[in-house]
Amino acid sequence: MKAVVFDWAGTMVDYGCFAPLAVFLQVFKKRGIELTAAEAREPMGMLKRDHIQALCKMERVAALWQERYGRLPNEADVDELYADFEPMLMATLHEYATPVPGAIELVGRLREQGIKIGSTTGYTREMMNVVAASAKQQGYEPDALVTPSEVPAGRPYPWMCYQNAILLDVYPMNEMVKVGDTTSDMREGRNAGMWTVGVLKGGSELGLSLEEVTSMSQEELDKRLAIATERLMAAGAHYVIEEIGCLDEVLKKIEMRHAEGERP
Repeated sequence: MKAVVFDWAGTMVDYGCFAPLAVFLQVFKKRGIELTAAEAREPMGMLKRDHIQALCKMERVAALWQERYGRLPNEADVDELYADFEPMLMATLHEYATPVPGAIELVGRLREQGIKIGSTTGYTREMMNVVAASAKQQGYEPDALVTPSEVPAGRPYPWMCYQNAILLDVYPMNEMVKVGDTTSDMREGRNAGMWTVGVLKGGSELGLSLEEVTSMSQEELDKRLAIATERLMAAGAHYVIEEIGCLDEVLKKIEMRHAEGERP
């Protein structure tokens, strides 16, 4: 493999992907709509306006909106929700850029092998300017960063991955690996024709803090890991790993399959 394209929040930084979660809950609550954490996480990984739009289209959320306002949510409502969401998120993003355990060490090992490091995100360029600057101070800086702001559309479209290939000067796409923690990450990677790997611990699908992961009973943790694994596999993951530091072993398996002529 020539390059790995990582997601940011929930994959390489912000263990548990908590930065946007509370804000999604708050902006809907302001309008009398109580989202569950599971609902708020469902479209995670998408461009944030698209995420809000997807939340409004959820059957239960749309029904609550209809009950409260006498109509279904429309594009103007999405714009108003996003107008609230963006400044609230921007105010706290710098606090959620700490690299997850094992991320910096993994990048070091990959670079020693000559593998380039790319990245995509559901954040806008303005948001990523905050996150990337804070992450860099803490030791993580990919070779390329593409946001939905630079391409026609965000996930699950493949455009950010294609732009990473251009910036990294890597081709073909089947010699690149996409790594992320959400179903939209998996679809993005598969749509781009890349090997695609899902991450569980630290990710939004699992939705647990590091403290919760370490204190939870093994039985309950295994149950939740199995559910998250099933969702990522159903979305197209070739492999699912428990934590980011496990990627090395999967890369070896991918390279063996590639050498035998298999393509994603």
